[in-house]
Amino acid sequence: MRVNFTVNGRQQEADDVWEGESLLYVLRERLGLPGSKNACEQGECGSCTVRLDGVPVCSCLVAAGQVEGRDVVTVEGLADFAKQREAHGHGGACGTGGGCGSTGVSTDEAKQWSAKGTDSQTGEGVQLSTIQQAFIDAGAVQCGFCTPGLLVQADALLERTADPSDQDIREALSGNLCRCTGYEKILDAVRLAAARQGEAL
Repeated sequence: MRVNFTVNGRQQEADDVWEGESLLYVLRERLGLPGSKNACEQGECGSCTVRLDGVPVCSCLVAAGQVEGRDVVTVEGLADFAKQREAHGHGGACGTGGGCGSTGVSTDEAKQWSAKGTDSQTGEGVQLSTIQQAFIDAGAVQCGFCTPGLLVQADALLERTADPSDQDIREALSGNLCRCTGYEKILDAVRLAAARQGEAL
């Protein structure tokens, strides 16, 4: 079958997709977007997390045919996605007057955003998002295998919660496994990103 969908703001087409093929496989092998990692293939580790119509999902569990006509943002397009979100009046969390209340940005609002950067195919040539820069500054990146999924999930958390508690962060990232960091620096990075977004308001 042929699947047409938007990835990081670009219309994409995948041909000869077989019915059991995952979104993760299409992203990595057909579209050349290696940011989402292939690890457990059971939705347990979170290393393949992407945003599907604004919602974080494990791309290894999504059949490629399910994304027909939908919008996907991978870690390569995360910086542009965050920039566009800020341009729509949501400075990282709902506190900037977007009218989304305490529950976060609605799925319908999130569907209207997509990456529009210089090179959302590779993620190069764009300024890093707040969460990406915070991961670097806090030393939360070691081997880097889990980092893309953690970034996508943390970005979604900060979109809906301006000042997350440690419990909020732990709960949001509970589906993302890391074998290097011990998680403390990851928590530091999310706290740092939240503080920086608060300063920017």
